[in-house]
Amino acid sequence: MTFSALTILVLALAVAVVLAVGLWAYGTANRLDRLHVRSDLCWQALDAALARRAVVVRAAVAALDPPEGRSLAALAARAERSDRVEREVAENALSSALSSLDLENLRPQLVAELADAEARVLIARRFHNDAVRDTLALRTRRPVRWLHLGGMAPLPTYFEITERSSAAAVTEGLALDSVRTSARVVLLDDQGRVLLLRGHDPTVPDVYYWFTVGGAVEQGENLRAAAVREIAEETGHIASADSLRGPMWRRVAIFSWNGQLIRSEELFFALRAGRFDAHRDGFTEFEERTITGHRWCTADAIRELAASGEPVYPHDLADLLDEAGAVASSTDDPEVRAIT
Repeated sequence: MTFSALTILVLALAVAVVLAVGLWAYGTANRLDRLHVRSDLCWQALDAALARRAVVVRAAVAALDPPEGRSLAALAARAERSDRVEREVAENALSSALSSLDLENLRPQLVAELADAEARVLIARRFHNDAVRDTLALRTRRPVRWLHLGGMAPLPTYFEITERSSAAAVTEGLALDSVRTSARVVLLDDQGRVLLLRGHDPTVPDVYYWFTVGGAVEQGENLRAAAVREIAEETGHIASADSLRGPMWRRVAIFSWNGQLIRSEELFFALRAGRFDAHRDGFTEFEERTITGHRWCTADAIRELAASGEPVYPHDLADLLDEAGAVASSTDDPEVRAIT
């Protein structure tokens, strides 16, 4: 039995079409899987941000009149207990109550904590809804639906919360004194330990905390240049801009410092360097008084510091060290994602 040239051509074209469709379907299914993972992770981050807001609200109610305090505490508890379907209503009720809160009745530190918690909710909500949008955009395409490439995974849903939860709205009546962008560096040694600095607010000298290398971007600097400068000033280590990987994380923090309320957008790089002895030669006189030490820390050491009452920033750094190590060892810069 012989085949004509035309038959062979038709068969070859059919095989090519089937192969092309198969490769497209395989790639699209993998992309959908990554998008669903991203949506799940973003929801977990939003859930954590909402939970943290509820904790901060409960800490603040002690300074309020009993009726107002009990009302806010009840709303925070309801929001925490609500399932996913009722969560939007409960969280928006809490947001509405917070909008009428008289900030003059709270200490500046509590106002900063509350503003920071609200800002994190807003940012996490935006990242979550962006992930949902991208997932739905692909899942709802006709070829994807026809071939059932989404499998049995449920469609993700948007989470809508009142936009007044922005930092500016929360701090109305207590204006921000400074808004800045900071370049921070997760500086790792060959064993995966991160270099942390220990410091305190000059107005609260007995309360210590730990933080990564880095600081505010100065006028005329880009992020990488600021990160390299901060490494040299705070540790004495000389690094090149090309050796930095990232930025990999974005964190927005609102905090009270030296009597001022500051909003800082922090972008984190990863850098792996050989173990070295950090020194303080680049410190200013003010930094000499407020930065009291440094330490190379494992994830377990970070958890021990936090458990001892000395917080570590960013909050989830112990759980993020492996990710930072992978980024530092990569030749490609990662996609920036939000952290708390």
